Amino acid sequence: MSIQIPDLFGILLAVLLLMAAWTDIRTRTISNELNAAIALLAIVFWWIAGEALWPDVALRIGVALAIFALFAVLFMLRMMGGGDVKMIGALALWLPFHALIAMLTVMALAGGAITLGLLIRQRWRPNADRPEVPYGVAIAIGGLWVIANGLLTTPVA
Repeated sequence: MSIQIPDLFGILLAVLLLMAAWTDIRTRTISNELNAAIALLAIVFWWIAGEALWPDVALRIGVALAIFALFAVLFMLRMMGGGDVKMIGALALWLPFHALIAMLTVMALAGGAITLGLLIRQRWRPNADRPEVPYGVAIAIGGLWVIANGLLTTPVA
């Protein structure tokens, strides 16, 4: 069994997602540099994987911009942090549409579970501040799910 170049990119992406989750847990922030690394490595991944500029790369960029805009609205409504929004947009650059839908679904479920856990914990500590949800963890879980299930490099039949 040999590791292919696209697999190495999946491993690198997984490491970056874990770093983002860890920093979000510790500081409730995800750095711009980390999000930029995720986004810029997607470009290298497209080239290595032989993605066609049209329509594949163009569609990924368009969908990533739409996802970013959608979640930017949630940021403006103070429902998400800016680092989370950038991380979702950067991760969307990596994913074909079917994998993006899977990632968003798993992310939403993980985010709901994390939020519920934090609300239950706050219930037991009524004097505690309103909890901030480290949504980068949920985003990372969604991305890791996609990577672990081979959806990053598996073409749709």
